[in-house]
Amino acid sequence: MKLKVMKGIGESYLVAGIGGLLFYFLHFPIPWILGPMSFMILYKAIAHRKMIVSTRAYNGGLATLGIYFCLSFTSETFSTVYPYILPFLLTTALLLSISVINSIFITRFIKIDPMTSVFGSIPGGLSEMVAASHSLNANSAMVTIFQTVRLLTVVFIVPVIVTQFFVRNSEASYELIKNSSNVPLHSYLWLCIAVVVGWLLRNKLPAAYVVGPLAVTALLGVLGVGLPSIASWFLIIAQVTVGMKMGNNIKLRDIKFGGKYCGLYLLLTIFLIGISFGFGYVFALFSDLDLPTAMLSLAPGGIVEMVLTADSIGADPAVVSSLQLIRLLFIILLVPGFLKWMFTRKQKAVA
Repeated sequence: MKLKVMKGIGESYLVAGIGGLLFYFLHFPIPWILGPMSFMILYKAIAHRKMIVSTRAYNGGLATLGIYFCLSFTSETFSTVYPYILPFLLTTALLLSISVINSIFITRFIKIDPMTSVFGSIPGGLSEMVAASHSLNANSAMVTIFQTVRLLTVVFIVPVIVTQFFVRNSEASYELIKNSSNVPLHSYLWLCIAVVVGWLLRNKLPAAYVVGPLAVTALLGVLGVGLPSIASWFLIIAQVTVGMKMGNNIKLRDIKFGGKYCGLYLLLTIFLIGISFGFGYVFALFSDLDLPTAMLSLAPGGIVEMVLTADSIGADPAVVSSLQLIRLLFIILLVPGFLKWMFTRKQKAVA
């Protein structure tokens, strides 16, 4: 059995690795995430095979990326982010409100109930939104499909648009490596502590394997602790593993099951991306943040994809990771409870 599992994992890495290499040579954005993700989806659909991905390896990949995102985090980064936390939260709340209003509005023209529509389109964690919708007896299957469409739309569109409009600044990425390279070997113990914190929080915090290491690394950076760099080959393996798992979780038949409604929720997502870019532009005008950093900080995408995109174009990955983390926690910790309260109150009023 173990040999069969190992062969299955090896097959998954082979498929994902080919996808990553192809996307890399074609100069696609964040190739080591999108390539494996795309090839896993297509390979499963064409070969009709059930792929195996190690959950431990996936969690390790998330932890590695969480650490990497904040290797450039310093006390200056905190000083940069701190003044913008309140306006950033207000902007995030406004984006969420627009998403809720739009998703309720379209239910006037399609046979989807408002509760399912809202949970299916709001830019939050897929698993958290599905769980919350299930507790309110919404159509959890449709929520899963629409959230999958939203996830794919954001992951593919935002990096492509941003990388097309902004030229990579190689000096920014060089600083990340230079500031963390000349440190003693025992400094790797700090990174081990960051991973352990993510593991300890796995049942208490959403996206703990990213959030825990990210927060610990940021704190160490603020305290001025010297941290080692992460080897580029190891970072690539981490990205391939994460992209591979994401692709394995997405099934084409689920998207097909959503039928014609998937197109509507794709349009809703594109509209929300456009609004977020507009807010990012305004945010850059009234702050010291450069435009790509502001836009990626407000983009309704996953923290992994947005920070990797920031790093690829020379935006500030530490600022993007900090603000995306705040957005993620705000949505996951507060939004499901608020939506439950809103729909429960509405149901009581109707009754």
